[in-house]
Amino acid sequence: MTESPIGVFDSGIGGLSVLQALQAELPHEHFVYWADSGHAPYGEKGDLFVRQRSLAIAQHLIEHHHIKALVVACNTATAAAIHVLRAQYPHLPLIGVEPALKPAIALSQTKRIGVIGTKGTLSSEKFHRLLASLQDQADFVVQPCKGLALAIEQSTHAQSATHDADQISALLGDYTGQMGRFGTAPGEMDTLVLGCTHYVFAENALRRWLGPDVQLVSTGEPVSRQTRRLLEASAQLRSGPAPHAASARMRLMTNGELGALQAAALRWLKLPHSACHKADPHV
Repeated sequence: MTESPIGVFDSGIGGLSVLQALQAELPHEHFVYWADSGHAPYGEKGDLFVRQRSLAIAQHLIEHHHIKALVVACNTATAAAIHVLRAQYPHLPLIGVEPALKPAIALSQTKRIGVIGTKGTLSSEKFHRLLASLQDQADFVVQPCKGLALAIEQSTHAQSATHDADQISALLGDYTGQMGRFGTAPGEMDTLVLGCTHYVFAENALRRWLGPDVQLVSTGEPVSRQTRRLLEASAQLRSGPAPHAASARMRLMTNGELGALQAAALRWLKLPHSACHKADPHV
C-alpha cells in the first residue's frame, strides 16, 4: 500500500488549500483529489445529504483508486460524516478537518478570537463540543458566513472574476463588521480562525478589512502533519524518490466545470490543465 495514493475530497476547490499543505509536507506521496463541485456548497445542505456524498466519494476512491488514506478536506463533511466514514472503513487512516481553535489560542495575546465558517460547520454538534471544551481558555466570537464559500468557488471562472472578487470583499466586510473590533488592543480580536477550507483563498481580501496585525489561522498544516503521523504509524509512507514535477503525483477530478478546477489548480498549486479530469458522473 505504500505506493498507493492518498485520497482527498472537498465540496469544491476549497480543499486545494489542504492539498497544498499535504504536497509540501509529503513530497514523495501521490494524491487523488475529488472536487464535488456539482453538489457545492456542502455548508448550506443537510447532514444526511453530506453523509451520502461523503460515503459515495470514499467508496469510489477506495475501489477505483485504491487509496491508502483519506483526507476529508471539508469542515462541513468532517462534522457531518467523519464518524460514519470511520465506522464504514475502520482500517483506513482517516483525517478530518475542524476549525483550528486550539492553535488560535496558542497564538492569541488578547484571548479574544474570531471564528468564521459555514452554517453547517458552526451549527454542528462536533463544533459545539469543541467550542465548549475551550470556553475557559479564550473568548470566541463565532460568525456563519452564508454565501462566502460559493462566491469563492465561483471566483475561479475568469469571465466573472472581477465581479466575484467584489462580492467576496463585500461579504467579508459585512461578516467581519458584525463580529466587532479586530486588532491587538485589549478586548479586540487579534486572531481569526478560517473555519472553511475555501476561505484560505480569500486571505488577501480579508487583510483589507482586518489589517496586517490580525493573525489568520487555517487547518492545512495541522492536517498534513496528522496525515504524516498516521502513515508513519501504519508504515505506509512512500519512500521512493519524489517526482520532479508535482503534476506527476497529482490527479484532480471534478463533477463540476472542468475549466474552473483547471483554473484553480493552476492559480493555487501551479498545476497544468492536464492534471485535472472530469469525474465519474455516476458517483
